[in-house]
Amino acid sequence: MALSEAILVCLTERPMSGYDLAKNFDASIGFFWRASHQQIYRELGKLREKGHVKSQEISQSGKPNRIVHTITAEGRKALMSWSSKPCKQPSIKDELLVKFYGIDGIDISAFIEQLQLRLEQHQTKLSKYHRIKARHFDGKDLSLNQKGKLIALELGIEQENHQIETLNEAIEKVRAL
Repeated sequence: MALSEAILVCLTERPMSGYDLAKNFDASIGFFWRASHQQIYRELGKLREKGHVKSQEISQSGKPNRIVHTITAEGRKALMSWSSKPCKQPSIKDELLVKFYGIDGIDISAFIEQLQLRLEQHQTKLSKYHRIKARHFDGKDLSLNQKGKLIALELGIEQENHQIETLNEAIEKVRAL
């Protein structure tokens, strides 16, 4: 997936400024796709050049003007085309996993601390996912878009649960070495 598709997905919700998109990334889609604010602004320019978004400058008193971006019909067609293509399995680049391959040459006690830190990070993320689910989805009549977001969130919850379980097992095994 390219950043452009992630931005187009966000713009299907509502028109947004670059700042709004960056905040949206930080609070939702960013759990699954990372992008800096600079990358988002650069990509918005490319999407505008392709005709996938249109941008409108809105005057504000006492503040810099705000530029709001809206997905176009061409952008929706591009998003539909992208959605029909198979997804690639993500590549894994995880320094912690590489350390397992060299376990006979590393500091085991430091490694256990690193595993515990990773475990805490996954527990924190899991808690955050549960708070988001409770706040935005539980007990509510959901639109199709919201149901899709809930499914993604539930997949994220399952992944975090699996990571927590696996890390707990790994910590026990490394301690037993």
